[in-house]
Amino acid sequence: MAGGGSSAKASSTAGVRIVVAGDRGTGKSSLIITAAAESFPTNVPPVLPPTRLPEDMFPEHVPVTVIDTSSSLENRGKLADELKRADAVVLTYACDEPSTLDRLSTFWLPELRRLEVKVPVIVAGCKLDLRDEQQAVSLELVMSPIMQQFREIETCIECSAYKHIQIPEVFYYAQKAVLHPTAPLFDQEAQTLKPRCVRALKRIFILCDHDRDGALSDAELNDFQVKCFNAPLQPSEIVGVKRVVQEKLPEGVNENGLTLTGFLFLHALFIEKGRLETTWTVLRKYGYNNDIRLGDDQLLAPIKRTPDQSVELTSEAVEFLRGVFTMFDSDGDGALNALELEDLFSTAPESPWNEAPYANAAEKNALGGLSLDGFLSEWAFMTVLDPVLSVENLIYIGYAGDPSSALRVTRKRRVDRKKQNSDRNVFQCFVFGPKEAGKSSLLHSFVGRQFSEVYAPTTEERYTVNTVDQPDGTKKTLILREIPEDAIEKLLIHKEALAACDVAVFVHDSSNGSSWLRATELLVQVASHGESTGYEVPCLIVAAKDDLEPYPTAIQDSTRVSQDMGIEAPIPISTKLGDFNNVFRRIVRAAEHPHLSIPETEAGKTRKQYHRVLNRSLMVVSVGAAVAIVGLAAYRVYATRKNASS
Repeated sequence: MAGGGSSAKASSTAGVRIVVAGDRGTGKSSLIITAAAESFPTNVPPVLPPTRLPEDMFPEHVPVTVIDTSSSLENRGKLADELKRADAVVLTYACDEPSTLDRLSTFWLPELRRLEVKVPVIVAGCKLDLRDEQQAVSLELVMSPIMQQFREIETCIECSAYKHIQIPEVFYYAQKAVLHPTAPLFDQEAQTLKPRCVRALKRIFILCDHDRDGALSDAELNDFQVKCFNAPLQPSEIVGVKRVVQEKLPEGVNENGLTLTGFLFLHALFIEKGRLETTWTVLRKYGYNNDIRLGDDQLLAPIKRTPDQSVELTSEAVEFLRGVFTMFDSDGDGALNALELEDLFSTAPESPWNEAPYANAAEKNALGGLSLDGFLSEWAFMTVLDPVLSVENLIYIGYAGDPSSALRVTRKRRVDRKKQNSDRNVFQCFVFGPKEAGKSSLLHSFVGRQFSEVYAPTTEERYTVNTVDQPDGTKKTLILREIPEDAIEKLLIHKEALAACDVAVFVHDSSNGSSWLRATELLVQVASHGESTGYEVPCLIVAAKDDLEPYPTAIQDSTRVSQDMGIEAPIPISTKLGDFNNVFRRIVRAAEHPHLSIPETEAGKTRKQYHRVLNRSLMVVSVGAAVAIVGLAAYRVYATRKNASS
């Protein structure tokens, strides 16, 4: 890995835009003209127009446009606009005026932060030829505390336009900071590679380790070099590389070749020596962008689908995941513990399941391990919510097939209703209900969590996911999505609010009449929304807390509502006693037969009756019109014959 050519960031085809800013009279315009024309200007205008530097000025041959700015108050708005459009900023001070250096930390650098300009900064000390050498102080001594405070500063350099000292270097460092930024790769304070960089390089190492022996052989190292730098390594160079590693880090090389530790050490060494282009070339050759994520061209194109279609993993992707599960279940206990799961995702930018909504969504065993069913459920859940993220992570952990072969788009739900069945393997159930009805307990019980007497109100949506065994021996994945009572109005503002819903469940506290009343109000509200938008969903009522005494008219009320709306009677459950009455299997069954259990509101019935009457009227009108047309035709025939006989 001897290094070599470099590759620009994805947007570099449009060129790099460098904005030069600083106090008046610090040499901004002279710096730019001297870099572009290679001669010191005698007459300098107040502000230069945008200046294009020669493309052959730097080895990357990337177009560089330099923007001059005015520091006057009346031009402050234009300055802010230019800074916000910059790829990099050069801040100037005059070496012969110490006050202009002070202004960097008291005004210019804080101003960049205030404007939220998050790009690399190069500090250029201009007019080096005018500095009083009796007053000279080490640049490192002066700039070190400023660079500690403002980590966005990439480089500090002193220059002289008049004497042509280090003028091209100012813009070389600015361009380099854009094309090969330090921040994503290296923690300057800790002097270590950043976690995301380590994870990307680990994935690249594994991809290059064709024989999977945990080390890059001489042949594998050479293949890697040719892929990244278009040039082979000579045998003596390979020996040299390994010697450098072995001297500094004995475990970096073993009898099979360069280990992952050695591979990472080499990259840290390149970066410490300022050769960031080497690591960036490797990352970009393997499709990574400046955020150390795979670029869009490596991933799945946006999936075309209607709101009532969902996305599932194909059998090919599921089989791949089964193999991954077995590979990383190092202790063979049939579950992935936290360390095994971290190892599995150690080639992804981060574990996608550490944050909501995926964290704690699936069932775990007493030791916190994720079973195969739980593991596959999490993947199914992520695929439904964010199929592009799901495929991205499949690729990170080693899926080598065409990304599109990992997913399938399901049939439209309205088509399922017409065909009276669903071919989905993953169903999403929206869980509605008033406060303290038992919604959260239902979700917790679905993933095997203990019942708790302590009430904790739900303030934002939450999910749980698990597999549900079917009578025929197959498994379906069910996602329960709890909608807080206060969030229902906001949800139903959107026409497509129920498009992704396969079945809705309405939970109420069976011991509380007010809870039942509110649950039925929500049922009517949701059913009305479905009727008016065309996204009708099967609905089930769950009578929670069946261990308590029901309120007096519970049976009559539930019978009346079920009959009036044409849905099943409420399903009694007690999460406290662990009596679930097959509720999860019944939810799946309702989703599999989406034409059943669809409630009808009074308004919906009236609308249907109106359409029936209207259709009947249209039929009568059309029959009457047909009779009239036949009569008219008969009259014409009669008249024609009469005229002929006369």
